[in-house]
Amino acid sequence: MVELQFPQTPQAGTSTELFILFWIIINLIWFAMIFTDLFDRIRVSRWDRVIRSRLAQIEVMINEAKSNSEGYLKDLGINDPANVIRNFSSNFFLIEPVSIEPTDIIKRLGHLIRIRDERIRSFVDSILPSTVDKARRFNVAVVLEINWALNTVFRILRHLYLFGKKHNYWMLLMQLVMILPIIMKELEALKKAVDPFKLGIPIGDSAGPMVVSMFAPRDKRIPIVEETVYIEKEFEGRKIYLVKAEGPGGTVGRPGEAIEKLVESLNCDVSAIITVDAALKLEGEKSGEVAYGVGAAIGDPGPEKISIERTAAKCGVPLHAVVIKMSSEEAITHMTKEIYDGVAKAYDVVKDIITRSTKPGDKVIVAGIGNTVGVY
Repeated sequence: MVELQFPQTPQAGTSTELFILFWIIINLIWFAMIFTDLFDRIRVSRWDRVIRSRLAQIEVMINEAKSNSEGYLKDLGINDPANVIRNFSSNFFLIEPVSIEPTDIIKRLGHLIRIRDERIRSFVDSILPSTVDKARRFNVAVVLEINWALNTVFRILRHLYLFGKKHNYWMLLMQLVMILPIIMKELEALKKAVDPFKLGIPIGDSAGPMVVSMFAPRDKRIPIVEETVYIEKEFEGRKIYLVKAEGPGGTVGRPGEAIEKLVESLNCDVSAIITVDAALKLEGEKSGEVAYGVGAAIGDPGPEKISIERTAAKCGVPLHAVVIKMSSEEAITHMTKEIYDGVAKAYDVVKDIITRSTKPGDKVIVAGIGNTVGVY
């Protein structure tokens, strides 16, 4: 005879015990969240791992840029390029002038920038053989500054990380975690910037000087101030003065000082000043777009821009600005086709401004602002 098996019903106490256990666990979790810093510690530990990982990646970037730069300097005849880069990256800095008393701050800042530039040039001259040409000396200076910038940013980030960890400053660590991806993108672009200066080819920031060069590709360049030249040219019955940094080495020159000196030599007999420069695009905008506006299109710390503005205001000269839009990465790496197409458009825009805003017989200054690496 077959015995039937029926499933047993759970005891009434089992579900009650499970409920009580579940209730205790929930309350323990709430207690841990409200009255302890357990979850904060877990969160901080996770942020700590993320930051350490990001810093390690930045260190790899720095080493890659340094290795790339060392090979370039060694090819130019420097015996110990690693030591040269290490000394320059770690031991060079600029102290900004006092800003609490603004009187003459632009003059003081300009003076410090000039001293810094002279210090860098003298350092480059001391490490390079006399056979290296001027253009390459400019490029070496930029390569060293790239390594300095990478090293400086890394040391600041490392300081913030260690300071936040040492003092359990979790808010600082949280901010670092959020901002590091953006900083790393900028540093990656900076690392890539070594190659164009090694090869001596134009970068995105060379857009302004390239527009000027299109007006006078083979005309004589006349030195006017340090690292800056100008070209006299006839265009549509006007006399135009083209200002740019001295190429094809990597330098931005001193366009503000050059324009000021040029306008003074012409006794303010200038009908228009047109500045052409690269500009950072907004997200969603296309690279190579050209925009036209009013003012001095120049992104220096202040001395060069204020020289242009003061000169224009003193002589009552209209200031026109033409910009070629690009990302920060495109500005410091090799020039792309989109940016070059933008340069061609900007060239047409400048010609249109000259013909529409001035008349035959007028004198016009066109300044190509930016790093002139690879552009004669």
